[in-house]
Amino acid sequence: MRDDYIGARIVMIDDKWDWPMENREFWDASERGILLVKRCIDCEKPHYYPRLICPHCGSHSTHWTESCGKGKLYSYSFFRRANPPQILAYVTLAEGITLLTEIIDSDHEKLAVNDEVEVKFRVDPDGRYIPVFVLVK
Repeated sequence: MRDDYIGARIVMIDDKWDWPMENREFWDASERGILLVKRCIDCEKPHYYPRLICPHCGSHSTHWTESCGKGKLYSYSFFRRANPPQILAYVTLAEGITLLTEIIDSDHEKLAVNDEVEVKFRVDPDGRYIPVFVLVK
C-alpha cells in the first residue's frame, strides 16, 4: 500500500490501481477514452477536479457527466528544460470549466491562446490514463 495523497489509500490489485470510490468512475472512464466532469444537481454547474461536494454551492448532490472533450487553450507555458520538453496548459472545456493539463504532439511555436484543442489520453508509467490535449487541425 502507498499514500498518493492525503486522505486516500491507493493499492495495486492485479497490476491495476484500486482508486477511492470518490473518483473511481473518472479513472475507469479515462481507460475507455472518456473524459468525465462532475455536475451539481442543485445549482447545475459543472466542476473539475472530481470531488463529491460542489465547490459552487456546497451540495452533496453531484453526478458524473461526459465531457465532449473539446475546448480552447486558455494559457500555456513551454518547459524546454524538462526531459522531455513539455507544454503545460490551462484548457477551458466547452462545458465552461478550466483544467490544468498538458498539450502533446504540438509545436509550441504554433500555439496561441484560444486555439481549439481536444482531449486524448496518455498512459503514465503507473498505468493510469491521463487526459491530455492536442491542437485541432
